[in-house]
Amino acid sequence: MKPPDDLAVLRRQHEQARAAAIERFRATQDPDSLARALARATDRALRGLWRIARPGRQAALLAVGGYGRGDQFPHSDVDLLILRPEAPDPAQLQRLESFVGACWDFGLPIGHSVRTVAQCLEEARADITVQTAMLEMRFLAGARAQSEELDGRLRAGLDVRGFFSAKLLEMRQRHTKYDDTPYSLEPNTKESPGGLRDLHVILWIARAAGFGHSWPDLQRRDLITASEAGQLRRNDRQIRRIRAWLHILAGRREDRIVFDLQASVAAALGLARGDARRSSEELMQRYYWAAKAVTQLNTIVLQNLRAELFPIPDARPEPIDGEFRNLQGMLDVVDPGRFEREPASILRAFLTMERHSELSGMTTRTLRALWHARARIDGAFRRDPANRALFLRILQAPRGVTHELRRMNQWSILGRYLPAFRRIVGRMQHDLFHVYTVDQHILMVVRNLRRFTIAAHAHEYPFCSELMAGFDRPWLLVVAALFHDIAKGRGGDHSKLGRLDARRFCRQHGMAPQDTALVEFLVEHHLTMSSVAQKQDLSDADVIARFAALVGSEERLNALYLLTVADIRGTSPKVWNAWKGKLLEDLYWLARRVLAGEAPSAQVRLDARRAEAVRLLNLYAIAPERYAHFWRQLDAPYFLRNDPQDIAWQTRVLHPFADTATPVVRARLAPIGEGFQVVVYQPDQPDLFARICGYFDSKNLSVLDAKIHTTEHGYALDSFVLVDPGGPSHYRDILVLVETELAQRLARPGELPPPVRGRVSRRSRYFPIEPSVDLRPDERGRQFMLSVVANDRTGLLYGIARVLGRYRISLHTARITTLGERVEDVFLIDGEALRNAREQLQFETDLLAALRA
Repeated sequence: MKPPDDLAVLRRQHEQARAAAIERFRATQDPDSLARALARATDRALRGLWRIARPGRQAALLAVGGYGRGDQFPHSDVDLLILRPEAPDPAQLQRLESFVGACWDFGLPIGHSVRTVAQCLEEARADITVQTAMLEMRFLAGARAQSEELDGRLRAGLDVRGFFSAKLLEMRQRHTKYDDTPYSLEPNTKESPGGLRDLHVILWIARAAGFGHSWPDLQRRDLITASEAGQLRRNDRQIRRIRAWLHILAGRREDRIVFDLQASVAAALGLARGDARRSSEELMQRYYWAAKAVTQLNTIVLQNLRAELFPIPDARPEPIDGEFRNLQGMLDVVDPGRFEREPASILRAFLTMERHSELSGMTTRTLRALWHARARIDGAFRRDPANRALFLRILQAPRGVTHELRRMNQWSILGRYLPAFRRIVGRMQHDLFHVYTVDQHILMVVRNLRRFTIAAHAHEYPFCSELMAGFDRPWLLVVAALFHDIAKGRGGDHSKLGRLDARRFCRQHGMAPQDTALVEFLVEHHLTMSSVAQKQDLSDADVIARFAALVGSEERLNALYLLTVADIRGTSPKVWNAWKGKLLEDLYWLARRVLAGEAPSAQVRLDARRAEAVRLLNLYAIAPERYAHFWRQLDAPYFLRNDPQDIAWQTRVLHPFADTATPVVRARLAPIGEGFQVVVYQPDQPDLFARICGYFDSKNLSVLDAKIHTTEHGYALDSFVLVDPGGPSHYRDILVLVETELAQRLARPGELPPPVRGRVSRRSRYFPIEPSVDLRPDERGRQFMLSVVANDRTGLLYGIARVLGRYRISLHTARITTLGERVEDVFLIDGEALRNAREQLQFETDLLAALRA
């Protein structure tokens, strides 16, 4: 080998070329120039190393895969194929190993293989990934004849139709791996649906079929229009630009738009909006728009390629009407120019899809014509009464509403018709519990509402299906769903702003005044029922009376309940749970009784609950005299705050220990079907709530609800509903363990251990919630409502409990609401410290410190 000085010069030249390419990119933001410059720099380095290593005249060095097509990003892999006429002898192998080692020492992240032509052809036949990589091979150095032989034999043996089918299957599998959506929180710019790989698939198939290597080539073959070629180039460059910045800012290969880098990439692209959260949302909306366009164009172009490669014998279409026909189960427009000439046909296409269940989709030329005609949906179109009537008929259809609204959104029709909706397409919400963009969340809520109308799904939420079956105009709920979050991202209260948008829509579309009023009410108050159920004391008759007065009628109550359930379920798969479902249903029935004329009397409710608890205890042959002493220690608030089933269970397991001196802990599976319940009974002591929470934290158990009660003779009767976020299937196995361990821990009082700082997720670290504490007297001024908001983490509730204990605050109830990675907890408390302004201020300060710890 030559002296190492040559290597040093080569390395310096390579580093300078890379640095210059990246510096030019910072100035020009041109990802194509960056990729070409990096590929050229790598080419020069590899050719120099190849010369130094002298691997033999018969060997050839080829670039394959992304490097083969000259598509290099700052930290991309460098895929190489070393081609030889036969297997290397020991001396040749040593020189090849020297070359590979020099590449790694040089800092090139190579992936390499040493093959003969025959071996390459055999592997290409067996593995579509290998075949694709070789399809993009590019000669770098050595024996060019070897490269030309492989290229010729590879193309001669290529089964184009088989290649097309294999790449489509591979794409579908990749999409499944990435949840079939471009709208994930941290999308992969290369592999996610709508990412660069979807564009590569088109060009791979075009190259294999001999249709060309670029978008202009496909345009010349009339496989895409000039407009489509421009769209493909623009969105390709947008995503490549983002990917390049990810590599540069991460200092490594990073193709995911991870939370850690979103604000930095946004700033690099000139999208900084003052704070990390807004900058990130702006970046992600730009990316989602590009990914959505790629998805649209990928569908169109692949269907065109399929038509070229798999020509269908003339099929006899079945006429549907003068505009559309059924072509092998697909909706086909008779005249593609009709959408341009008569734009109302755009809406009629989706209405026809709803009315004909035998149609499974739309033909390529129909989708293409729709997409190109979308700009015809303008102000005049939206003001046309006929078009407004058509859109209402789409929403009112008995079937297919969800599918067609999603199709309208996918092809940019829905946002054209509803400009307010267009503003929230691709808008991410970094509130730590929404996992969908606003437009996807809205359509998920529509989907949930529609499922309540379908008998086949009645087993999922039977009560919702029952209510929906009695609802006269379920399409009104779809209208409310479309507008409930449509004002997100504008600033201000999105519920009130959305109500104004909904009112305008309803009036413009000629909806009846009572229907307009219902939709307005639902949009403005779509968060109210959830807030009351999860944050207020449902045992308080005044709370129920105020909520019932706000709702005003049973129809509104039914509609609000259905929308609330659909909304929570459409937020994230992790946000809904059986406990929230129970709270909502409890509030529904309490409010319904008030609306039916029943006076919200605490005494009536108390008597009814005691009577039902007695009935349940009689089923266990437990006579009232056996638990009379125990019940004499329980006051009215206990009976009002607990369900009869809980009262009966707690009485059954605790009444033999009414005057015990040692802690009693009992547990059972939660009747709601999720999690388990724990009740603790013992003489009251300071810090008891903190000790219990400390134990639950040590077992990684999350508290959903806590009711803290002190009996007439000074005993604590505390009950909890718990879940294990990591393993919901083993509750039955741990009930006895919890009973034993918690009782033992409570029997050994001592100093409270310091709180453990639990880990927070990456999303919480980069988009943290500013902790807040709100303390105010309740309506009667006897107790205080404490509301806290913070990032969720292990040890949070224990830290709050320690502060409550330190100030000798009495806790009556705790509502623990976890929304993804955000907690919104509400406590009903009292204590002398809260009546002293100075101590109250210090209490709130210490509580904030605990939330930030």
